Amino acid sequence: MRHSVVVALCLAGAGLLAACGNQTTEASRALQSIDLIDETNLADVMLTVAEPEEAVGFFRTALEDQPHRLDLKRGLARSLVRAARPTEAVAHWREITARPDATNEDRVAYADALIRTNDWQAARAELDRVPPTHETFERYRLEAMLADSQRQWSRADSFYETAVGLTTRPATVLNNWGFSKLTRGDSAGAERLFVEALSYDPGIFAAKNNLVMARAAQRNYTLPMVSMTQTERAQLLHTMAVAAVKQGDVTTGRSLLQDAIDTHPQHFEEAVRALRALDSA
Repeated sequence: MRHSVVVALCLAGAGLLAACGNQTTEASRALQSIDLIDETNLADVMLTVAEPEEAVGFFRTALEDQPHRLDLKRGLARSLVRAARPTEAVAHWREITARPDATNEDRVAYADALIRTNDWQAARAELDRVPPTHETFERYRLEAMLADSQRQWSRADSFYETAVGLTTRPATVLNNWGFSKLTRGDSAGAERLFVEALSYDPGIFAAKNNLVMARAAQRNYTLPMVSMTQTERAQLLHTMAVAAVKQGDVTTGRSLLQDAIDTHPQHFEEAVRALRALDSA
């Protein structure tokens, strides 16, 4: 009788231990899941709003602990591009795309990094590895830039137009397209594209500066009706002045330089030097 009670107690104890073990395992899995979610969220933050160099440090440290993680490797490569360190990014993208689990997005990102290092030939070869069915904004944006580099204007226009249609934030690609038009001598077409770019993102100073150059190329020396700070206004007047002088409209250029100096809230050394050079000449 006592033996039966002992056996029963032992069996009950074993059951409790098993139950505790199961609960511990489930709790551990739950904690791992929470850690993974937190880590994923932090990685997203690092790739979007964190300072580029901070993101580089984060992914380097994470890879030291988990060197097999392809997502962390991608994060490091993307962060290096954001940090204006494309040469280093190229080395990481090369390793990533050599893996059997590399994706078409990886190859497009690799091509982007190659373009940033001016290795257009290698970028062309990498994009050629991406099947035509992979139709994304980034892919067509790069195709347009490659066509531009080869002066294939019709192809470039087609790719730019497709890229614009594949994103809700086309300001940067419209700016690139406009600059392409400007380099071809189509100043009026470029002006329209810069205006459209600024309608999507009024804060892009490069588009404002390009717009002023497009207007100046048509000998239109009035500032466009776009939002600008006082400092930006002075800088745009300076851009317009330089364009005027290059086109032989020296008197207009001198007047614009003086306006730039008067407009700038601080001492505008670059404009002052340009005006002195004109006066001495």
